[in-house]
Amino acid sequence: MLTITRALYDQIVEHSRADHPDEACGVVAGPAGSGRPERFIPMLNAARSPTFYEFDSADLLKLYRDMDDRDEEPVIVYHSHTATEAYPSRTDISYANEPQAHYVLVSTADTDEAGPFQFRSFTIVEGVVTEEDVEIVEAYA
Repeated sequence: MLTITRALYDQIVEHSRADHPDEACGVVAGPAGSGRPERFIPMLNAARSPTFYEFDSADLLKLYRDMDDRDEEPVIVYHSHTATEAYPSRTDISYANEPQAHYVLVSTADTDEAGPFQFRSFTIVEGVVTEEDVEIVEAYA
């Protein structure tokens, strides 16, 4: 299960909506080994595409160095889908290289008539996608 604060949830959704019609992407870092998302890090979609996202390699290197300096790891890797449901594509699955991370997808397309977006979380380990529940809390206990 992914437990996330309302503030972080809102930031991910806001970033996804702001970058629409292009896919948004980013990371939420947390203390190494804690599994607790704390620091919101929106990234630029270097592909600037409505159907694909790509972290800029220089930005990604800087991000990982910064997380190492802070003794953090990526707890959430997120991106948006602008025209399809919030479910990992084959490309998303092939790029998933953080087995401990939660992969959050936000759909900014109304694909299920349940509202303007979907917020879903998955684990992706060795190509196996498993959806997990999302608990939104005001603050961590």
